[in-house]
Amino acid sequence: MADAATKEKVRRLTSEPEKVAAASKARGRQLIVGGIVTMFATILLVGYLSPFGFMAVTSLKNIEIISDTSAPILPATPETFEFDGEQVPVLAVPIDGEVRSLALVQPGRESSVFVDPANLDAGFIEWEGRWRQLDASYSLDPQWDNYSTAWTTLDLTRILFNTFAIAFIGVVGTLASSVLVAYGFSRFRFPLKKTLFIVLISTIILPRFVTLVPMFAFFTWIGWNGTWLPLLVPHFFANAYNIFLLRQYFLTIPKALDEAAIIDGANPLRTLWSVILPNAKPALVAVTLFHFFFAWNDFFEPLIYLAAKPELQPISVAMQQFNALYAQQPHLIQATALLGMALPVLLFFAAQKVFLQGASLAGVSK
Repeated sequence: MADAATKEKVRRLTSEPEKVAAASKARGRQLIVGGIVTMFATILLVGYLSPFGFMAVTSLKNIEIISDTSAPILPATPETFEFDGEQVPVLAVPIDGEVRSLALVQPGRESSVFVDPANLDAGFIEWEGRWRQLDASYSLDPQWDNYSTAWTTLDLTRILFNTFAIAFIGVVGTLASSVLVAYGFSRFRFPLKKTLFIVLISTIILPRFVTLVPMFAFFTWIGWNGTWLPLLVPHFFANAYNIFLLRQYFLTIPKALDEAAIIDGANPLRTLWSVILPNAKPALVAVTLFHFFFAWNDFFEPLIYLAAKPELQPISVAMQQFNALYAQQPHLIQATALLGMALPVLLFFAAQKVFLQGASLAGVSK
């Protein structure tokens, strides 16, 4: 027995270093894998956000900066210095292995005279070489007035009001109709329930453009063309995708809550209002944001119904017309695009937590 215990003790002592080494190797592999994943995620993130960075930088330039091929990426203009009542250029001059920003006061073919704008007491500095081969010295000069110009030119106050009104009224109609239909499919029994739900969901695969012509003809016939009604009224008749999302979320709410409300004397509508909706806030926020972003970005239908009514057009149509008129001024186009993106981006980040919770749980049924 003593020999067996001794052997077991020796075996444990010899296996401990091996376990430590194995654990160390495992941690090393985890660090390497984590580093590789983080690196690729960073590369993808930078690649995804780089167009937005380009938009922001371009929106702060003017046409002269954009046309200057030697200008840096950031919005910067060539520096100048007033000397003897004249504006002279400031150039990057290499002197004694150091590049200095000096003002050119006497240009020459093979030698020129400069002064140091930061130290005029140093006097004139003669430099041997061709000054035309020197690079200009740039200073950061963001053109913030591009945004005010774009705002007033596009009349963005009216455009944002039109867009927000269309989106808000559409959200109200979508929520009201989709909630009622989803509540019926998730809580009540009626004939052909499964068949009707399958038919409803099958409409998701029907392209919008299939019904575009007959709906346009119908709305024109009843005199709605040139108004917001064709953009608002259809949303009061629910949407298959929103119904499916809400139904799946309603199924995750225990029916015991409904039964408790019924025992307390609540009718179906009171149960919906007091029990279902308070527990379905994530799904409701998800549907709200989905429709808001859809209405904000919708272009084709507002174009065909409001082409002759510029005072009623939303931001998608107005920005397209603005881009056509100012195609030679990309700084104004990018400034307008950023102004149009600001509200949806802020809204998404403000409701990001609830939105993602609703989008992830809406497809889970109990």
